[in-house]
Amino acid sequence: MGRPGIQMWTWKLCVLSWMCVGQAVAGPQYMVAIPAILESGAETKFCASLLQPSETLEMSVTLMSQEKNTILLKKSSSKEFHTCTEFKVPLVQDEMVQNFVVEVRGNTFYSKEVRKVKIKVYRPMTFIQTEKPIYLPGQTVHFRVITLDTKLRPVNQLVSDSNSNRIGQWLNETSNSKILQLSYALNSEAREGAYQVTVSIGLDKIQHSFKVEKYVLPKFDLQINASDEVSINREEIKAEVCATYTYGQPVPGSVDFKVCRPLDAYVGIPLVITREHPEGIPEIPMPCYKETKQTDKRGCATFIFTMSTFTKIDQKVLRDVLQLSANMEEEGTGISRSQEKTTVISYVVGKLSFTDTPKIYNKGSNVEGKVSAFGLHFNVILYTVQLKQSRWLQNLTTDSDGVATFSLSTADFKGDIHLQVSDTPTLGYPPYRTPYYDSKDHTVSLATLSSPDTKTVSFLDVKKKDEPLSCDKEEDISIQYTVVGEAQGFMDHLLIYGVMSVIVHVSVNEGKVSFKLTVSPDMAPDVQVVAYAILPSETVIANSADFSTEKCFSQKVSLEFCPTSAVPGEETVMQVTAQPESLCGVSAVDQSVLIKEPGKTLDADKIFQLLPVTKLSYIPYDIEDSVECLPVRPKRDVLPYPNGDGTADAYTVFQNVGMKMATNLDIREPSCLKYKGREYYQGHRGYGYYAIRKEVMAAGFPVPEGAGAPNMPSPDISPLVTVRTFFPETWIWDLVEVGESGTKDVSLTVPDTITTWETEAFCLSPQGFGLAPRKNITVFQPFFLELSLPYSIIRGEHFELKATTFNYLTSCIMVTVTPTPSLDYTLTPLSGDQYTSCLCGSERKTLSWTMAPSVLGVVNVSVTAEAVTSQISCDNEIVSVPERGRIDVVTRPLIVKAEGTEMTKTYNWLLCPKGKALTEEMDIQLPENVIDGSARASVSVLGDILGRALKNLDGLLQMPYGCGEQNMALLAPNIYILEYLRNTQQLTPAIREKATNFLTSGYQRQLNYKDKDGAYSTFGAGPGNTWLTAFVLRSFSKAQSFIYIDPANIEASVTWLKSKQRKNGCFEQSGKLFNNRMKGGVSDEVTLSAYITAAFLEMNMYIDGPAVHGPVIASLSCLKESISDLSNTYTTALLAYVFTLARDMETRAHLLKHLDAVGLQEGGFLHWSQTATETSASLSVEISSYVLLAKLSASPTVEDLGYASRIVRWLTSQQNYYGGFSSTQDTVVALQALALYSTLVFSLKGSSTVTVQSPSGQLMFDVNQNNKLLYQEKQLQDVTGKYSLEVKGTACAAIQVSGLIYSGKESSTNMVILDIKMLSGFVPDPESLNMVSDYSNFKGTICNISTLKCQKQPYLCINHSLKLIQEHQVENLKPAVVKIYDYYQPKTCLTQLCC
Repeated sequence: MGRPGIQMWTWKLCVLSWMCVGQAVAGPQYMVAIPAILESGAETKFCASLLQPSETLEMSVTLMSQEKNTILLKKSSSKEFHTCTEFKVPLVQDEMVQNFVVEVRGNTFYSKEVRKVKIKVYRPMTFIQTEKPIYLPGQTVHFRVITLDTKLRPVNQLVSDSNSNRIGQWLNETSNSKILQLSYALNSEAREGAYQVTVSIGLDKIQHSFKVEKYVLPKFDLQINASDEVSINREEIKAEVCATYTYGQPVPGSVDFKVCRPLDAYVGIPLVITREHPEGIPEIPMPCYKETKQTDKRGCATFIFTMSTFTKIDQKVLRDVLQLSANMEEEGTGISRSQEKTTVISYVVGKLSFTDTPKIYNKGSNVEGKVSAFGLHFNVILYTVQLKQSRWLQNLTTDSDGVATFSLSTADFKGDIHLQVSDTPTLGYPPYRTPYYDSKDHTVSLATLSSPDTKTVSFLDVKKKDEPLSCDKEEDISIQYTVVGEAQGFMDHLLIYGVMSVIVHVSVNEGKVSFKLTVSPDMAPDVQVVAYAILPSETVIANSADFSTEKCFSQKVSLEFCPTSAVPGEETVMQVTAQPESLCGVSAVDQSVLIKEPGKTLDADKIFQLLPVTKLSYIPYDIEDSVECLPVRPKRDVLPYPNGDGTADAYTVFQNVGMKMATNLDIREPSCLKYKGREYYQGHRGYGYYAIRKEVMAAGFPVPEGAGAPNMPSPDISPLVTVRTFFPETWIWDLVEVGESGTKDVSLTVPDTITTWETEAFCLSPQGFGLAPRKNITVFQPFFLELSLPYSIIRGEHFELKATTFNYLTSCIMVTVTPTPSLDYTLTPLSGDQYTSCLCGSERKTLSWTMAPSVLGVVNVSVTAEAVTSQISCDNEIVSVPERGRIDVVTRPLIVKAEGTEMTKTYNWLLCPKGKALTEEMDIQLPENVIDGSARASVSVLGDILGRALKNLDGLLQMPYGCGEQNMALLAPNIYILEYLRNTQQLTPAIREKATNFLTSGYQRQLNYKDKDGAYSTFGAGPGNTWLTAFVLRSFSKAQSFIYIDPANIEASVTWLKSKQRKNGCFEQSGKLFNNRMKGGVSDEVTLSAYITAAFLEMNMYIDGPAVHGPVIASLSCLKESISDLSNTYTTALLAYVFTLARDMETRAHLLKHLDAVGLQEGGFLHWSQTATETSASLSVEISSYVLLAKLSASPTVEDLGYASRIVRWLTSQQNYYGGFSSTQDTVVALQALALYSTLVFSLKGSSTVTVQSPSGQLMFDVNQNNKLLYQEKQLQDVTGKYSLEVKGTACAAIQVSGLIYSGKESSTNMVILDIKMLSGFVPDPESLNMVSDYSNFKGTICNISTLKCQKQPYLCINHSLKLIQEHQVENLKPAVVKIYDYYQPKTCLTQLCC
């Protein structure tokens, strides 16, 4: 059943047999079988049988609905027939219940049966595949979407982060090639946790999760091999711990092994308080076993421990599990890996069962059988159980094989005999947590003649199989039968539903029939076999069995590598084979990734789990067929009645496989009984249990009894030299088309990682889906080299460079290890004459040098290991030279830093010559404490004042991004620069891609600081910050035109801000603003309200958003009342911008007049500060930028542009080396203002020549329309002295000279950067680092392993301690600089701070 492109969801084989006898039956019989649930539009079969027709009969089968009747079969016959008919199920919208009607009519016979069936639509099956299950922040997530249908439908795909914030979206994406392949770049500070890719198709959502985590891939895998369950009476338990490198070799080292039986948390165990454990420890210690062993040559360590270790204390306080843990430490490196396993403790110490014992007996005969104790030799007792009462029968003793025989006379028995075996003198359930033998009972039924008034003891038994059925092979299916109490005859037909019909001659009483079944992929993953027979007594007996199959697919796919193994950097060919014209998704990931995050691979199980139905086990309630109450009389059994061994009646068998049977035979136990005019409805304990006991029992009506038992615990070519530099986690992630031939060869270069690559390959074609068996390719070489060196050192320090060579050949080799000479460092050998030496099989050797770098910057350190020919023998063995990979070269970078702290000092000019030359002069001098050799200077020229910021979009501020405000420095400036480039038609695809990537990264990161109400806080915790929320809101609303921003986030922030508006129209402050340079600024109600109002107005919500029209009007009214006091310059500048956006020109003019009077003019420069003595460059930049925005946001005149140019000249003089300014908010507002100015004065004409005269020479730059955005930089030979600049032409030029300076002091601040440079060879201890980060008055993150940020409450002094771990020994160690500075005044370095 199923339609093209969809796998078969459920397969049933119905085996029908009946008796041909001399005895006449009551009349014609018929049976029509059909699945209860039909798939809309699918090809489906039903099977019909007509038995014992006494005349010509016509059978009609009709599918009826309110709209249409469909005749499926009309057949006339005077003979028996058995036929299976295929038909196409009608199409429906979702699901529909229809009537399946069977009519059989003749001249003297008429019968009609109606069964409800459900027609259901099954939607296409979609799954998502990621290249790997775990990612580092900053990596790109590659994923595929596959829909298993004849074509892919358009899908709406959403990527969500660990806080369910939507961070990426693709709308209406369609893949004509069957596989949709997309990617998404995570930002470098993506929050760790679970992420989801969500695909929406209509109302259905399919999700796939992956992790983001900061991890280091393991070098080896660790496994604990031990039993999943052990018996409580087992004396010794064995466990083996094995470690294997990803390239397949054993790991030498030591294993710390521990086994504990944990205490039961639900048992109240007193705690003991000690100085070491103030939290308290349990009074009763947990029983444990500990041992440490070295691994053997296999990389394994074997541990044997006794159960008695864990049974010495009261069992009531212990759980019934053993927790095994192992920690393996690699020899030489100290790298460790842990693994855990849980073993369940069982109280079952053995099993007792009946074998070779009959199920039927004749009155007076002897029942002979066997009891098996599964190899145990001991005494057992045979009991019989009647009405819950047990009676001793025999004592038995098993032989050496654990088997005891018995013979039992039935002379004294009436009815069924229930046998049970036990090892105890009394029969009953064992006490809790007491060792016991699990025993099976057995029922022997009395053989009686069958009739409509009595139950039958005849039965069928479809024999199950322990192993799954093999695909594309014939399997024998056996059906055992026992027929009792029927007239003599024979079964002569066997009908296999939907497959075959054969004639079989068998004896009547008991026996077995078999048939062969070829398992096709369409049957996977399950086949349900149903056998039923009609006996001469008109009784129907049935049985079913479920068979699992191998999970195979109709399309056969394979993936092979040639060669099957490789050395690093070698060329290999990947061959993909599938059905012609297939499209295949192929991937290969480093096995280390799957060791780190196991169980996340694509396999057949995951595909078949997508199927909406694999097998049916019930009939949905809405298509249950009603039956009339059955009239009963005393001494009549309800027919049919379940056999004593639990065999279900025929109707239940059909129901349990989702089949409907339309028949005129009685196969169903009625749902109610009618006795003496009263109706008794069936419940789980019988028919009207208590009423029947009272009224019917005396008349002999049988009452079913039930008792439940309690749950008990239970080509060989390789390069001569291998230079290894490429170490990816994912090697292959490609779509491969196999073409007409069905085979595609893909040439690849093996990465340099020595590991095993695990592959996945699936293919789609018109014939269906196929999944290749997983193939591994191991990248390995006979010997290889590993370097050990620190991440960075300071010039003048020395450290020990270590090189370890490994030999995994079976023979000895002579290895020469040679470092590559360099002028950048000197090496002094420390290993004597060992640099050429023997290295025999499975040996490793470490050699070392003292390394002293002599230059600054990145130094590449290369070491070569070569297997060379030699006449010298090793261990009395002639050395050999491997044919492949005999030379291994490893290159690793080392950063050499200068002593002290490097900072930059910049000099900026914006010169617009307008046809005449403009000149400037300067004298550059450096402080006395500049480190020799580290000073440098450069000059850069751009034709656009925003060009420098454009070049450094990811680094406008060389500061850590560890809070919600700081992060906006990465996001917001990009928006204004993109708007400027778009408005001036300079936005190229390359620039757009770069900027939008930064925008997306900033958006993701900012969501880390959002709470559930839509507010943003500085550190992602505590009350929402009104100022920061408005800042984010205005940025997100503008970013929507460039990247995807979830509208729900914007809406939530607007709603939250509106909730903070007071009755007077102004907004109340929530959260803390950490830039305390805004004295009387945003911390007061008026300035905060002005800032929020500006955000609303920039979003055009004043005009276009009726939801905030009222709040904005109210806020403007509140702000207008405050303009009588203009003592706060910052507030005045911000208000001028707000009323400009609100188009209140009168108020704007009043504010600008005051600002013009307090502006600071010097030459051609104009700017503002908060007070006359204010030294905060950051605040001055922000105030001046708001004035510039106010001047230019209302149709500026030529006079306005001239006025603005003086502000622009001052602003550009404040830019840092990267194009930003001092801090976050000044950078954002200044670039917004400069972008607006640049848009207004943009011209496509003009060019200029810039000449820089230094003490030692002259440098020249050309600026024109073709290179306006080109960043031109040249190094200055002289870092001190007098310089002159000259600009000639008609185009403006932005010029910057940068050099080194050092900072002074500061006394107080609200937010500081604590910048700790690591001692060479040291790293922060992760646990110590987490303790600092979790400190109640400390909020921060790590930036490049060397920077901490913190914020403090006013006037609070606090000490922080950070533990460092030495990873590499460094000689002549230099001091590491610890620097603390005000985040909002980074130019001022604080030597001591109490804030």
